[in-house]
Formats: sequence, structure tokens, C-alpha cells
Amino acid sequence: MSLYLEVHPLNPQPRLIRQAVDLLRDGGVIAYPTDSCYALGCHIGDKGALERLRRIRGADKNHHFTLVCRDLAEIAHYARVETWQFRLLKSCTPGPFTFLLPATREVPRRLQHPKRATIGIRVPEHAVPHLLLQELGEPLMSSTLLLPGDELPLTDGQQIRERLDQQLDAIVDAGHCGIEPTTVVDLAVNPPVILRQGKGQIASV
Repeated sequence: MSLYLEVHPLNPQPRLIRQAVDLLRDGGVIAYPTDSCYALGCHIGDKGALERLRRIRGADKNHHFTLVCRDLAEIAHYARVETWQFRLLKSCTPGPFTFLLPATREVPRRLQHPKRATIGIRVPEHAVPHLLLQELGEPLMSSTLLLPGDELPLTDGQQIRERLDQQLDAIVDAGHCGIEPTTVVDLAVNPPVILRQGKGQIASV
């Protein structure tokens, strides 16, 4: 049975954020809100938690997982970023975008795309993940909370609880945050390619 944490969407209670982060450090998998829709998250270094997240999502080996980062400086630690890529990242972060970039050696192989050695990178504009990352002190391994067979991501805390109560360690409920996932941009190729048009809008790539 998962821990149900109701937090304020703009001013999350630090005590509840710490509870969620403690579970992440102990190998837990949580559901949490973002600026696009709810997501699943686990500790970047926990292989067992990642496999649990993969099973919940029904994700195969080619699924692109995402590192949710605090800022551009943290991105540069986990992804190789050239000047032209940095300009686009700077103009679109924080925001509802996921960027695919070549992974650095800091990223475990199991988190990278097996054929391309890329990793998804994201900096959301939402108070809850911002404080989670601040408390955790490192990126959060993440994936959109879209369950196998569903057409849309889950976005209601109680609905998440009904569907995943036995599979999650915590549900961080900050209210409805939308059902539109991020826009996914492949920055590992030049020119970049929009792989999925979601909530984020880019004038040109």
C-alpha cells in the first residue's frame, strides 16, 4: 500500500517532500506531478527500482527514460551538450520538454538507449519536482505515468491510487496538472527532430 501525500501545488510542505525523498533513497518508486502531467520516478542508481518502474509502464528495452534535472548545469553532467544544443535548451528550460542527448559516462548503461547511447533530459517548471530534486540533490529517473493500454496519462491522485496503490511506494498528489505529455525533441541529431508534439511549443528546430 502506497503512502498518499497531499501537497500544495505552489508551496509544497517540506515535511511531505522529505518523506517522498526518503522513500526514493530507500529504493522506492513514486508518482509525482510535473508541468505537463503526472510521472513515475525513482532513484537514478537503483536498478531494482528502475525495473519496477519499467514493469509498471510496460516499457521494453528501447524505451527512453528521462533524467529530471534541476537546471542546465546539472544537465551538462549527464549529457554531452554542444553550443547549438545549449542555446535551444536555454530557451526551453524550465518547461514541458524532454530532450534526447548523447549520454556521458555518468549515466549508467542500463538507463541509456541500447542502440544510440542517448538519454532523455528534462527540467520541469513545477514546484513539487523542483523541491523533490532540491532535497534529493541529484536527478530523478522518470517516465510519464502512462499505463499499458491507456491512451492518456493518469492525472488524478485518487485514480492513481486506485490503479497503482500496490505497486507504488508513494503518491505525491498536488491536484490535476494536465494530461498532455512533454514535447520530445531529439537533440542527438542535427538538425534536431520533434519526435512527439506535446504541451511544449518550439517555434523552430
